[in-house]
Amino acid sequence: MNATVEKTYGSYHFGSLWDLTDQNMSRFIEIFNAPTDAVDSPLGGRSAVTIAQLEGIGWVVIKHYTRGGFIRYIVKRNYIKCGKTRSQLEYQALQNAARLGVNVPEPIAYAYHGNLFYRAWLVTREIPQQNTLAELSKIDEMQTRIAMKEVVNQIETLIRNNIHHADLHPGNILVKNTGRVFILDFDKSSISRGSRNKLRDRYLRRWRRAVSKHRLPGMLSEMMRTGLQSDG
Repeated sequence: MNATVEKTYGSYHFGSLWDLTDQNMSRFIEIFNAPTDAVDSPLGGRSAVTIAQLEGIGWVVIKHYTRGGFIRYIVKRNYIKCGKTRSQLEYQALQNAARLGVNVPEPIAYAYHGNLFYRAWLVTREIPQQNTLAELSKIDEMQTRIAMKEVVNQIETLIRNNIHHADLHPGNILVKNTGRVFILDFDKSSISRGSRNKLRDRYLRRWRRAVSKHRLPGMLSEMMRTGLQSDG
């Protein structure tokens, strides 16, 4: 399967490399309209998600797009449609990152409901037996240091390809018990038009700010700074 297949089921629009069955889409819609799992930590790496098992697909994570900031008290889940939806853009960003060799959750499908005003969802493969890097840094320094080496390599790949991940912090990095790392949340990622050195500095500033704000171990910032600047 090489091309994304778009389907409509009821008033819901889907796009996927998988041949989604009516049963799959019906089950997705049930999940879309059910309460979502809560994430306590702002660095938990996920917010408004549901983990479910689907026949023929397996375990997946369904991301429900919700607004942040003050506007969430007025409009929580609706967006104005101007071109592609947020779920479609993130789905494509994940596909592109994977082609470049970045470890990301496998994108399964995107979906949205509505025309001018829409709600959106993203479906990715669940990554079992993992912690966020933020969580790991508080319980296992040695494994964190090992994981950080791969994190730096992954970010270097993003920089070489001029990809700006708008919110890259230790809570958006998953570390499996095998040590392999995955980068989450490519919502609002973009192609950087500036120099790679400026892009590297943006990554460093965002990372350092998150580590400091959430009082994570300082070695996360130190290893990131040393790792990225050693290539520059």
